[in-house]
Amino acid sequence: MRRWPFGSPRARHVTGDGRTPVCVAAFVALLLFTSAAEAQDVGIAIGTVPDAVAVQDLDGNDVELGQWIGTRPVLVQFWATWCPICEALEPAVEAVRTRFGDDIEILVIAVGVNQSPRSIRRHIANHAPPGRLLFDARGRAARAFEAPSTSYIVMLDRAGRTVYTGVGEDQDLVGAAERAVR
Repeated sequence: MRRWPFGSPRARHVTGDGRTPVCVAAFVALLLFTSAAEAQDVGIAIGTVPDAVAVQDLDGNDVELGQWIGTRPVLVQFWATWCPICEALEPAVEAVRTRFGDDIEILVIAVGVNQSPRSIRRHIANHAPPGRLLFDARGRAARAFEAPSTSYIVMLDRAGRTVYTGVGEDQDLVGAAERAVR
């Protein structure tokens, strides 16, 4: 069965305008289901190098993920302003930033579901993200990383290979980062 990532053409077809409560309800249900589960291998396969697609900054400028993928270890988090599990993950992501500093690039990729650059700016005015914030308006990164939901984390090593994936608030991100920097 084909899984359709955030903002996909199929999701817009099914929901009409791509922003209906059906879409949000499905994501919230998945988040609630996965929040109690331990981190697990989900999404892109371990050992895979994701396509280094372009996303945008909050000003709408294209940003190539290839400037980081394959050059250094990277933690990628699929995130939303409305995601309580993403908020619960902040201490774990911050622990990676504190422990590894500039040795790991942290990319917080805001999904294009029920948020806009304007709503994201309002949110981060009071809640600074724990890494570089980018916007996946066209769903390119969600497709490249096979993101099943928000709170989805992918850890890439310096060659760009996936060494860890997980979803939910109970993830050992420092342990995943240690695998990435080896």
